[in-house]
Amino acid sequence: MTQESVAVELRGIGKRFPGVIANHDVDLTIRAGTVHALIGENGAGKSTLMKILYGVQKPDDGTIAINGREVALRTPTDAIANGVGMVFQHFMLADNLTVLENMVLGAEKLHGIGDRARAEIRRISDAFGFGLQPDVLVEKLGVADRQRLEIAKVLYRGACIIILDEPTAVLVPQEVDALFANLRELRNAGNAVLFISHKLDEVLAIADDITVMRRGTTVGTADPHTTTKRELAELMVGSELPSPETEESTVTDTVELTLANVTLADEFGRNLLTDVSLSIHRGEILGIAGVEGNGQAELVETIMGMRIPGGGTIHLGTEDVTHWHTRKLREAGIGYIPEDRHRHGLLLDAPLWENRILGHQTQAPNAKGPWINRSGARKDTQRIVAEYDVRAPGIDTPARALSGGNQQKLIVGREMSGDPVLLIASHPTRGVDVGAQAAIWDHIKRARRAGLAVLLISADLDELIGLSDTIQVILRGRLVGTFDPASVTPQDLGAAMTGGQAA
Repeated sequence: MTQESVAVELRGIGKRFPGVIANHDVDLTIRAGTVHALIGENGAGKSTLMKILYGVQKPDDGTIAINGREVALRTPTDAIANGVGMVFQHFMLADNLTVLENMVLGAEKLHGIGDRARAEIRRISDAFGFGLQPDVLVEKLGVADRQRLEIAKVLYRGACIIILDEPTAVLVPQEVDALFANLRELRNAGNAVLFISHKLDEVLAIADDITVMRRGTTVGTADPHTTTKRELAELMVGSELPSPETEESTVTDTVELTLANVTLADEFGRNLLTDVSLSIHRGEILGIAGVEGNGQAELVETIMGMRIPGGGTIHLGTEDVTHWHTRKLREAGIGYIPEDRHRHGLLLDAPLWENRILGHQTQAPNAKGPWINRSGARKDTQRIVAEYDVRAPGIDTPARALSGGNQQKLIVGREMSGDPVLLIASHPTRGVDVGAQAAIWDHIKRARRAGLAVLLISADLDELIGLSDTIQVILRGRLVGTFDPASVTPQDLGAAMTGGQAA
């Protein structure tokens, strides 16, 4: 490998936080004109390394060279000046502005805000097949177009090294194919793309080089042309790749949750949910597939009592719970794994034992009469940490200090405690590695065998097909198709999710 062909070289990178070594002795070489995949478990140190390369955090040890020249990246502005751009997993776009306005925001000095900026956007969009229209409002864009806009934004700012953090997490299979076509165009134009992912089949499909991280350091590289998913998984976690396959059916005749013609409107009278009817039996997992933003969040919030429907009824067992508030539903036995663990699942600066209490503050072992039972909550948190393999220094550790996978395992443990009758699992394994993913699948399957009814919302179609007894597709707030997981393919679901067909 000649020096000229190396876009980025990280050598001996180390980063320490109080009580945690996030990175140590990390070596990474990214060639120009390649897609370089970085894979590893949650907590393996990928995010910290990306923040160091993007100037968000300063390394304690090691050196960074870009195009053969050693650089100090103290801020993202330094990174951008050196040609490094990053597209985060959670998009940073203003919905009420146009594509052009989002593109130039903060970079007005580059090409102005008028015709020159518009011409540059069209040039980038045409060169890489993004199909962006400068005057369209971002709120009208689908997830895939928003992602293309984020990539175009970093190119607009002159990036030739592009970091993509879990870029396929919210895309259906057809959109992934389109993204990969865009990435190949970027690569062919000489850009270096650093692709962070948990999805090993996608890594093998797109990557030219693969680097594996484990426990804060790089443990090896792999050639995507000769390696297998199993070998990559073993490098990542030291064990075989899990699969979400469920065992034989455990569906009973007892219906646990029924929605009949549920309709929900926003404050302007526009329907968010229209005539939604479904039922889930004990021992059944009902999967909901849909492109993000088609009513999944509203459906969950309606069942959880966070929104009250304008029409229709909701029954839990034989009780009409249509107008019950969230606390009463919780006490009736609904467990809830929220879509966004940081916003709705955890108090990040509170210790683990206090997070154990959240949503269950009126129930044993967290309460004794009207009072919080501190010793009971602490003892039960110890049990959850042990049973659910939550890797933390102790139960007094703040939730913020845990990796994403360990935060998620704590939430799953909390929601499975107290023998719920219904579990609403919204993206239960989003952003967690194969090890934590396998553990969460096992807990859900075990609860299903014990008679739990589960509503599973997921953007991971393999997970939906593998775990569910039945899959329904939601499109623009309506349920538009029912599929049998035994015979459906991700492509079938992708077509129904985008309105290509209904079953």
